[in-house]
Amino acid sequence: LIPQRTRQEDKRDFQVGINRNVSLGWTQVQIAGGTFLDVELLKEIKQEGNLLQRIYFAVSEGDPAKALLSKGPILDPENMLTVRSIKLYADGALGSRGAALLEKYHDYDTDGILIFKKEEIIPILKTALRKGIQIQTHAIGDRGNKVTLDWYQEAFDSVSNKERQIIEPRWRIEHSQIISKEDQNRFRDMKIIASMQPSHAIGDLHFAPDRLGMERVGDGYVWRNLIDLGVVIAGGSDAPVEIGDPRIEFYAAVARKDLDGFYDRGWHLEQVVSRSEALKMFTIWPAFAAFQEDVKGSIEVGKLADLTIFSEDIMTSPLEEILNSEIVMTVVS
Repeated sequence: LIPQRTRQEDKRDFQVGINRNVSLGWTQVQIAGGTFLDVELLKEIKQEGNLLQRIYFAVSEGDPAKALLSKGPILDPENMLTVRSIKLYADGALGSRGAALLEKYHDYDTDGILIFKKEEIIPILKTALRKGIQIQTHAIGDRGNKVTLDWYQEAFDSVSNKERQIIEPRWRIEHSQIISKEDQNRFRDMKIIASMQPSHAIGDLHFAPDRLGMERVGDGYVWRNLIDLGVVIAGGSDAPVEIGDPRIEFYAAVARKDLDGFYDRGWHLEQVVSRSEALKMFTIWPAFAAFQEDVKGSIEVGKLADLTIFSEDIMTSPLEEILNSEIVMTVVS
């Protein structure tokens, strides 16, 4: 009984979202899944001069993915709207006990679910390597991450460097929340980018110990471990699942406590990152994850002048002042 959304309504909502993002200080958003109709609407917004932030776009599995694999990447010389990635889904979420675990949940008789099927995914992965398409897969549970790495490795082994458009394809795992010690090393060895959202750790701390048990929760949200291994972490927000505020994400990465300063026993505060590392998680490392590190992600002569200006110096101010700082200006130039 609900009327189908119109094209104009979708375009209007894109514009509202873009305006909100810029008001929060985001100079770029990396969209993890959408359609080519979305891309066309964003192109129109750009042509009208209203695309106020850069967009790195991943199309969804299914027909959009088939179309991108046929066309190849869409690279914008202005770096405003780039389409070169496919979003896949390995498992569900931890809160709903859908994340795929190697052992059963601590608080329920299930080990979660695997969503994707090998016979459907492996051909996509192989073609993506040959076409220069980046793959980013939603994986939250330790089994979800393991299977994703297994299938990535199978594709890497099946397609030689000579057959690839990009020798090091910079494939990603979105969320990368629960990872066994062995698979943390595989992120490094396989050069997989961990696309992680620090706010998940301060939201999930209220239920993750119940889902995983105190021992296994130590394999969750392991920013420090991955950085020490040399893994690139692309920080994000997972909006609209989370609020989508860069101040919250930065705070979560350096504090690993919720917005009231709360954390529970066994929450492994040793996994916090330094402010310099947190800054890289939201600047140069996401630029690398989008193949754009040569043009953005750091303040250097010759690079794009994408800047976020805060009312407080979040690199030195007390932790609570990070959340209280105001976004003075967002520059995309």
